[in-house]
Amino acid sequence: MKQSTFLTRLSMAFVGLLFSYSVYAGALPEFTELVADNGAAVVNISTTTRARKEKQVQLPQGLQMPEGTPFDELFKHFFNQPGRRPQPYEAHSLGSGFVLSSDGYILTNHHVIKDADEIIVRFSDRNELEAKVLGSDERSDVALLKVEATGLKTVKLGDSTNLKVGEWVLAIGSPFGFDHSATAGIVSALGRSLPSDSYVPFIQTDVAINPGNSGGPLFNLEGEVIGINSQIYSRTGGFMGVSFAIPMDVVMNVVDQIKSQGYVSRGWLGVVIQDVTRELAESFGLKKPHGALISKVLPDSPASKAGFEAGDVILKFNGKKVGMSSDLPPIVGRSAIGKSVPVIIMRNNKHQTIKVAVEELPESEKLAELDTKTGAGRLIDERLAVEVADLDNDQREQLGIEKGGVFVVNVEQGAAAQSGIRPGDVLMSMNNQKLMNAKHFLDLAKELPLNKAVPVLIQRGKGATFLALRINNDEN
Repeated sequence: MKQSTFLTRLSMAFVGLLFSYSVYAGALPEFTELVADNGAAVVNISTTTRARKEKQVQLPQGLQMPEGTPFDELFKHFFNQPGRRPQPYEAHSLGSGFVLSSDGYILTNHHVIKDADEIIVRFSDRNELEAKVLGSDERSDVALLKVEATGLKTVKLGDSTNLKVGEWVLAIGSPFGFDHSATAGIVSALGRSLPSDSYVPFIQTDVAINPGNSGGPLFNLEGEVIGINSQIYSRTGGFMGVSFAIPMDVVMNVVDQIKSQGYVSRGWLGVVIQDVTRELAESFGLKKPHGALISKVLPDSPASKAGFEAGDVILKFNGKKVGMSSDLPPIVGRSAIGKSVPVIIMRNNKHQTIKVAVEELPESEKLAELDTKTGAGRLIDERLAVEVADLDNDQREQLGIEKGGVFVVNVEQGAAAQSGIRPGDVLMSMNNQKLMNAKHFLDLAKELPLNKAVPVLIQRGKGATFLALRINNDEN
């Protein structure tokens, strides 16, 4: 009886285990239909770049011939080959893409087809067609191609604005040239800003992406393309669990502009911004760190014309919240050119609304470089443990500063060093007051409060940034 009871319980436990496994397995996503339905719309893209370079053949290691010997010209002819025609060579690369419309519009990354002389699109049925570039945008890393074909299988486009962190996604592409490879994962984060791509709020995933996946589609479980796989974060060159995709709302904005006007234009505000730290939030009168802190207003920019100032914290731009500084560039970039929009800022502990007419982003923006020569009239503030000097005329010319500014000559251990001030910095304002010269700096330094963070605007290298300066009791 006891043995029978034991066997019964064991059987029930086994059945329960199988049931639990089946429920767990049933909860996992099924990708087979998604791949089957969309595989034919994903393409392999191979490019050829032709160039010419002078072929240089070096002498064997350790062999040297003195100039002027009878063999000099002979060795030069056979090894260095001067005067001969440059030798042609070809560079090849592989990427992925997907069919946007049945009449031959194809999307991929800008970096996949950049500088290519020939672009070949290979479909799942092994058919190959040559493509031409209708438009390519380096800032968003999006390129629109066209092949002469009809009746092509297309993908279904989705809405990337509805994505949620934790959602399952799938990529199809050609990693290392292995056509139509499928990899799956989840959305790790949204709205990621990368140093080289400030105008794209990337989708971060843990989907395995490798060389050759670039330009391929990222699908949601509904079989809709919600992004273009663009790049990975890696210390080895291979996949390390962090990959980034361009949201489809950004992609289609680029596509529409390429189709309508042949190029991509973006809104421009003309400010240098930084994140608001906890101490900076305190110094600017914010309850918590948020917004984009303006550290520099570029001359003749929309921001300059509208009256923005260094030290303003942008909280909302045209009705859209700015949680972090990285939120602002995409919002401004997609704003209508020439349209005046409201901007809510925090200035001197008070909320204000400024209207600014957004202009088109220039092709290139030049920031003055700092000349680290010291000026005359050095002064030392022992309270902050810093030595400063007035700017000379050469420095003003290079920095574009007509008046004000104080050059940091030396920094010792103390409040200035702890705040991040370094030799070579130019102090532009302190505690929301513009610095006119070194003496003015010393006068303001004497009035700084204890145990309270105050903002200090500095110019360093090619940029400007705010630091939070705090004098503690033991530094008085």
